[in-house]
Amino acid sequence: MNRKVKLPGADELFRQSTTLAAAPATNPNDESESEISTPVAMPSAVSKRSVRTTSRRRVNSFDRSPSGRERHDEKITVYISPEELYDLEQAKIMLRGDLGLAVDRGRIVRESLAIIIADLETKGEQSILVRRLRGK
Repeated sequence: MNRKVKLPGADELFRQSTTLAAAPATNPNDESESEISTPVAMPSAVSKRSVRTTSRRRVNSFDRSPSGRERHDEKITVYISPEELYDLEQAKIMLRGDLGLAVDRGRIVRESLAIIIADLETKGEQSILVRRLRGK
């Protein structure tokens, strides 16, 4: 008995994924249209000048809320010191142990970002972010 596992090839793993839209549905009794419906690639709205694929939406501080537990498509890498990581872990443990909130580090960071950005938008020059970045 052959117990070798068949894995997908490189061409399947690294194939270009495109958004496809099915051709309009056809009536099976209508013989004037083609029997075969072929998928049509959606036109992309990307210009040669820009690389942004999502539209920029201005959000005010009232409807801004952290995304919480959901799949996130964007990613950044942030390097932090061991002390900052320790503080983040301590905050996570405090939230779980003392306050009964089971959250991960990413959720804490997203919540913190939402608070800081809302403070920046409402207070501007007097926001805690500006004051800390200026060293005051």
